[in-house]
Amino acid sequence: MSEGQQAAAARSTLALTGAAEVLRPPADGLPYLRHDRAHELRLDPTPIAVHGDRIADFAADDGAAMRIDATGCAVLPGLVDCHTHLPFAGWRAEEYELKVTGVPYEEIARRGGGIAASARAFAQASDGEVLAQARALAAEMMACGTTGFEAKTGYGLSPEAEARAVKLGRELGADRVTGLFAHAVPEGYDADGWMNAVDALAAACDVDALDIYVESVAFANEHLERLGAIAAREGVPLRAHVEQFNANRSVPVALAAGARSVDHLACLHPDDVEPLAAAECAAVLLPGAELMSAERTPPARALADAGAICALATDCNPGTSPIVSLPLIVGLAVRRYGWTAREALLACTLNAAWVLGLSEELGSLEVGKRADLVVLDSPVAHVPYRFGRNPVCLVMRAGEVTWVRSDAAWRVTA
Repeated sequence: MSEGQQAAAARSTLALTGAAEVLRPPADGLPYLRHDRAHELRLDPTPIAVHGDRIADFAADDGAAMRIDATGCAVLPGLVDCHTHLPFAGWRAEEYELKVTGVPYEEIARRGGGIAASARAFAQASDGEVLAQARALAAEMMACGTTGFEAKTGYGLSPEAEARAVKLGRELGADRVTGLFAHAVPEGYDADGWMNAVDALAAACDVDALDIYVESVAFANEHLERLGAIAAREGVPLRAHVEQFNANRSVPVALAAGARSVDHLACLHPDDVEPLAAAECAAVLLPGAELMSAERTPPARALADAGAICALATDCNPGTSPIVSLPLIVGLAVRRYGWTAREALLACTLNAAWVLGLSEELGSLEVGKRADLVVLDSPVAHVPYRFGRNPVCLVMRAGEVTWVRSDAAWRVTA
C-alpha cells in the first residue's frame, strides 16, 4: 500500500476504546445461536477498529481519524427489529382505552376498528404523510439502538394499496420489506377470494418475505399452507403471525411449510414447543403486544431451555404495540419470560438478524461485518433492571455515527 493509500485508510478509520463490556458471539460465522447456548455470549472488554463501513479488528488503532471513548460503557451490536408494521398512518389510541376497559380485540375488529381502521387512515394519507410519520418513528428506533429493521405491508386491504405499501417500505429504507398481504380479509372478499389476490401480489411485488395472520378474525391454517406454497414458488421466506389470541395449532402447519419464523405464540400449544425448538424456524416473541393487549405469556422459558432460535421484536404498530424501543422489549422479556439479559439481547441481535436473512451482515460484532455499534452508558445487566430507561448514548450504523445523546458528545473526538 502506498503512503497515499495508507493515509486514506487512516482517514476512514474509527477506533472505539475503553469499553467495560463488549457483547460478542462465542464463535465467528454463526448464522444464529440457539437459546440454550445464550450463556456462551461473551462480555469482554476489547477495543474495536472500524475501516469504512466494516469492523476491521478488535485491537487498538492509534492512527484512527475518529475516536470514541467508551470508558465505563457496554457496547452491543446494532439492535435488529425483525417484526414491525411500518409504515402506517395515524394511531388508534381510542382502541387502547376500549381494550383496557374489557372490550376484546376481536370485538373491536368487528366494530370496524383494528386493522380496518388503520387501512382507512392509510388510504386517506398521502405518501409524504405516511413516510414522514414512519421516518420519525425510525429515528426514535435509532435513538434506542435499532440499526436494522423490517417493514411490513398489511394496512392496504386492496391490491393497489398493498402494492403502494411495498413501495413506501422501500422508500423508507427498511432493511427488509415483508408482504403481509394476508393480514385481514377486505370488505367484499372472503378469505379464499382474497388469497387469490395475495397470490397475484406475491408474484408482482418486490418483497423479501411473505407473511400471514392466522386468527379467528383473519385467516385459517389452510391459508397458511397455501401461502407456504406461494412463498416457495416465489423463492422467499414464509413468516406467520400465529397463536396470538387462540391456540389454532398453526405451528405444525408452518413448520411443514418451511417457515422462517412463527411470531407471537402467546397461545402456543405445549405439544408444539419441542418440534419448534428442534426446527430451523425462529420463535419471534412480542412482549410489547402481550402487555398492551393483556395476552397470555408464551412458554418462552421452555422454548429457550429446549434450544429454540428465539427472537424479540417490538411489533411496532398503531393498534396492539405502539412501541419502538428494543431496550424496553428486553426489559419486558426478562421480567415476563424469566430470561437473562444475555438471552434477551441475543434475541434482538444475531437471532433477529437471522430471521431477516441478514446475519452475515448484522447482529453480532465480528470482523468483516457491517459496523453497527450501540454504546450504552451502563452495564448490560442494567438494560432490563432499570426498566423503561433508554441506556443508549451513541449509535453507529455502517461506520457512521448516526446518533449521540447530548451528554455523551464528549465521547467522540476527531
